Amino acid sequence: MQSRGNKEPPLSPKERLAALRARLAEAGVQGFVIPRSDEHLGEYVPPSGERLAWLTGFTGSAGMAIVLPDRAAVFTDGRYTLQVRAQTDPALWECRHITEEPAAEWLKAHAQGLAIGYDPWLHAAPAIERLAVPGVRLVPLAANPVDAVWRDRPAAPMAEAVPHPLAFAGKPAAEKRAEAAAALREAGEDAAILADPHSLAWLLNIRGGDLAHTPLALGFALLHADARVELFMAPAKVPAQTRAHLGNEVVVRPREELPQALDALRGLRVRVDAEATPAWFPDRLREAGASISAGEDPCRMPRACKNPTEREGARAAHRRDAVAMARFLHWFAREAPGGGLTEISAAARLLEFRRGGEHFRAESFPAISGAGEHGAIVHYRVTPESDRRIAPNEVYLIDSGAQYLDGTTDITRTLWTGPGEAPAAVKDRATRVLKGHIALATACFPAGVAGPHLDAFARRALWDAGLDYDHGTGHGVGSFLSVHEGPAAFSRAARIVPLREGMILSDEPGFYAAGEYGIRLENLLLVVPAELPLATRPFLRFETLTLAPFDRALIEPALLTAAERAWLDAYHARVLAEVGPLLEPDVAAWLATACAPL
Repeated sequence: MQSRGNKEPPLSPKERLAALRARLAEAGVQGFVIPRSDEHLGEYVPPSGERLAWLTGFTGSAGMAIVLPDRAAVFTDGRYTLQVRAQTDPALWECRHITEEPAAEWLKAHAQGLAIGYDPWLHAAPAIERLAVPGVRLVPLAANPVDAVWRDRPAAPMAEAVPHPLAFAGKPAAEKRAEAAAALREAGEDAAILADPHSLAWLLNIRGGDLAHTPLALGFALLHADARVELFMAPAKVPAQTRAHLGNEVVVRPREELPQALDALRGLRVRVDAEATPAWFPDRLREAGASISAGEDPCRMPRACKNPTEREGARAAHRRDAVAMARFLHWFAREAPGGGLTEISAAARLLEFRRGGEHFRAESFPAISGAGEHGAIVHYRVTPESDRRIAPNEVYLIDSGAQYLDGTTDITRTLWTGPGEAPAAVKDRATRVLKGHIALATACFPAGVAGPHLDAFARRALWDAGLDYDHGTGHGVGSFLSVHEGPAAFSRAARIVPLREGMILSDEPGFYAAGEYGIRLENLLLVVPAELPLATRPFLRFETLTLAPFDRALIEPALLTAAERAWLDAYHARVLAEVGPLLEPDVAAWLATACAPL
């Protein structure tokens, strides 16, 4: 995992592809699959895991590449159609839409009779199964050939793992281990593989700095049914303070000892979360003579259901974040009509406001700061090359969040820059998005209902006009962990996971006019019990955590029902009451105007 430290110049894109093909020939295969993921199969990877970007030039957060002797292709979804073509050399790489032409179909058409290698550390077993087609042999390789030719590969991250105080975690690690171990015993299992660093962070009450926006210490673990844990992490990453925090029932071992640790499980029943675990683990367990039990990571659902301390932490973090947002929105309202701001300068100012908040640690993701047509790109990331002036009288979208020790935030507001009035069509679309946001935020539903069942609530007002948006309506959010957390989500494509008390999810419907503007309105919601007088079974509802006004310049009151107007007025009154007293007089005065009844 370390950089080779030689003085040779970096390879050109053409040379990288040629060098990889030479390595494949030495390994006895004719092709190779390169995913975006690293060994932990997560959304975010450290620089040392950016193999897809190094080889192809494509830097999007989702995709894969396949290299054959005489052709190569990059596969990604519709979010990155323009980006992948801009970042890759068409003389070297074909660009393919991963849903319209799946990688398996491309292999079937172009790789008949070939042996295609893959790194079993970088793919879950089901992902490999989805690539299997007749006439193509998939071969696990002992060493990754990309790593062999990546001369200037960054070193693996080595940030220290640090204790996450009980004041923020809310439950001792020993208690979490005992409960997770009890779940294994109840299922008749002897151990579980933990490949997701979020599970290590939650289970052991530790955090780290191996990733830019998510406070993780990368590693693996074996959870045993007697509540012991073997933590596979570079010992240098675990200082004495953290070892003392972990206690005697958690043993730190180098990652190189994983093979013999799995060999020691011969004859035992081991839980493996297939989709969240590299294929190397079930392969090695079978070789060792262990019995594999398919099941979800035992930390995933308990992590998603925040305990009372984490819920209070989320409320406190959002109040702090609301102060930063109010200062930003006040500043933006004053400066934007003059046309002197850019996408980068606006995002930087919001980050500056957040940095002053107690317990602030980092952004929870790079801010999506998009003016005009850039706002219509759902996952737009401003760069010095794409940065553009925020002009007067246009739509500006800012999607951002922060990591605080007591909670993770994520908020999107769409703003009219002024000084003129927004066009009627823009106000119509923005108000329909707001109506959808309110519909989901105010939903009450019986226990057992899942995110996909509620997704349509947020789309109804758009559907009524023949409009829609092509992303999910919301995702789970961690507690000083990832801003994208499973297993629950508001999406037609999400699996059916009943919502439970303590889950935090985003509510973010949108509308995007390609080449013109984008609208998205996002608050975070906490799942809480609902007290309904006629209910004969448990019901749930949402508590809104995010506290920031919606831009009234983009609201058409005539489109709102009386109930929607009442919700909006009550929400704004709450924002003013909770946030106003924490602000300096000029910002508080602006907030009072922004939160006045509609």
